[in-house]
Amino acid sequence: MRQERRTSGRANPPTAGYMPWTSLEKRLYALICIATLFFACVTPPFQAPDENQHFMKALLLSEGGMLTKQQGAMIGAELPRAAIDLHDAHFPTRASPDARLFRPSMLMIAWDAGKSRADERRFADFPNVANYAPTLYLPGATGLAIGKSLGLPYLGAFYSGRIVNALFALAMLAAALGLVPFGRNALLATALLPTFCYQNASLSPDAVINGMGFLGLALALRVGFMGWTAKRGLALYLTAPVLALAKGVYLPLMAAGLRWPESRRDLRPLPLLAAMVIGAFAFLLWMKLSGGTQALYHIVSRKTGETVMTAPLGQQLAVILRDPLAYLHILVTSVTERTPVYALQIVGRFGWNAILLPLLAYPLALAMLGAAIGSGSAMRVSWGQRLWWLAIAAGVALLIETAMYLTGTPLGADYIQGTQGRYFLPVLPLALLALMPAAPLRGARPLFAGSALLLLAIAAATVFDSFWVHGFVTADGMPPHHDPIRRLFLPSPRW
Repeated sequence: MRQERRTSGRANPPTAGYMPWTSLEKRLYALICIATLFFACVTPPFQAPDENQHFMKALLLSEGGMLTKQQGAMIGAELPRAAIDLHDAHFPTRASPDARLFRPSMLMIAWDAGKSRADERRFADFPNVANYAPTLYLPGATGLAIGKSLGLPYLGAFYSGRIVNALFALAMLAAALGLVPFGRNALLATALLPTFCYQNASLSPDAVINGMGFLGLALALRVGFMGWTAKRGLALYLTAPVLALAKGVYLPLMAAGLRWPESRRDLRPLPLLAAMVIGAFAFLLWMKLSGGTQALYHIVSRKTGETVMTAPLGQQLAVILRDPLAYLHILVTSVTERTPVYALQIVGRFGWNAILLPLLAYPLALAMLGAAIGSGSAMRVSWGQRLWWLAIAAGVALLIETAMYLTGTPLGADYIQGTQGRYFLPVLPLALLALMPAAPLRGARPLFAGSALLLLAIAAATVFDSFWVHGFVTADGMPPHHDPIRRLFLPSPRW
């Protein structure tokens, strides 16, 4: 009877404990755990975007350092040579037109080499992540420290860091799933995407970013729709600054809990607004403590293929303010050009975005997301609230694009550089929630579960095959097969 009341679509707001986990939801969460830990173990070192730089940043934190320094044109820190060689000598990530294939012997050689040069140090350059807050790397750094305390060489410590990072991500996901007052399948559907599991299984700070994004959204909805309590308020005020330090552009997600006040005495919006102010203050404080300077770095232009330097934020902002309409044109054209790429990357594109799933897997992912929407939210929501959620999701997406134009694009460029589909993963649950009906559609939940299981099975086979069986090409990552049937059913490596 309780379950029937939950899915009946009544307009009453949910109350505490009104959304117990169903057996299907528990199984889907277990599937996410299995896929994440599988990717953490099977993916070779540094085969997630910028994982080499994230490794060095986490290693700096594990040694007690927080701030980077500049040495000539490099920005980074003094680190053990054996750790730096793990990437530079054993697992480099340079693009090549030749097939890349990993062998177990490579791991054995790197394992043995990591036992030498224990006292040698040299300067490590990691400008892309130099100004990232240390909170992003605390789980990974903890894993690295555990690995070193166990006497493991740096390769062993690297995998230890990955595992702890993944476990933290799974714990944050479980907390968010438990706190969200309705629409749990919106979070589950996003977490079941292969890219989500893959990034959380690396040493990338995406584990913290995704986890805090989900947690911030769940808490905001809980406070906004279920009311204020001291525990919820404390959790809200602790989460907001950590979310802002993870990525400030995701802080507006907490506005999802805002609702039009029912009376003058309805003060529910105030705690959410206060939490976002605290988060913004924490972000500005970290920028001040870290020196307030932007780390510039070289990138390969996606328009010309030339190596160029990112723009100073102040100068790039002046370009936008000088002609806002011109920037609006840049924004529209860049998003239009890159939307197909974003769609592929949101679902699953592995390595340094060099490995695609079989093309049939992408419509399967779309079917999975559609079935998640059809599974219902167990909460009747007004059209005004839905439009508000969609506006927040669109606004955060535009903030992401603008942030990349300001900090990751050449000065005055007529395009936006560096945006990746995975950046939109924390936004996706809110967009799905805005589209969910209150009651489930017939057959939606079995379709949701079945398509998710099949999608992650295909992703696991793709990753294992691409890294350890047939190899892959880092230069382009697009389907090389001339036979349309092979493109549909085989992943992108050049067999």
